[in-house]
Amino acid sequence: MTETHGTARPGLSIDHTSVDGIRVVTLRGEIDHDVKDVLTEVLMSSDGVMPPRTVVDLSGVTFMDSSGINVFVAAYHAASDAQGWLRVAGAQESVLRILQLVGLDQVIGCHPTLEEALTA
Repeated sequence: MTETHGTARPGLSIDHTSVDGIRVVTLRGEIDHDVKDVLTEVLMSSDGVMPPRTVVDLSGVTFMDSSGINVFVAAYHAASDAQGWLRVAGAQESVLRILQLVGLDQVIGCHPTLEEALTA
């Protein structure tokens, strides 16, 4: 079953879908200080029924600053603490480079496609 919800914020579009019990959060636009609170809220929410398994699709993200890194670190820790996981899919080269520079790609699984992230 798949269900979809969308949130619009200046500079960032957020859609969330469920695929076989895995939450897929699709982001489009820019991740910066102005959207960090809403992004944190989306990534940290969980239905509480099962450990949170989340894939964040960054294929539509054109820019990310340290605010995004901080949100992903917090979301990773929250998912891990709940025996779940967080994965990244489809990051464009500029965003992937940021993840690599801070070593976050060594902590959070980064996959070239959404399909690979869902099945890893």
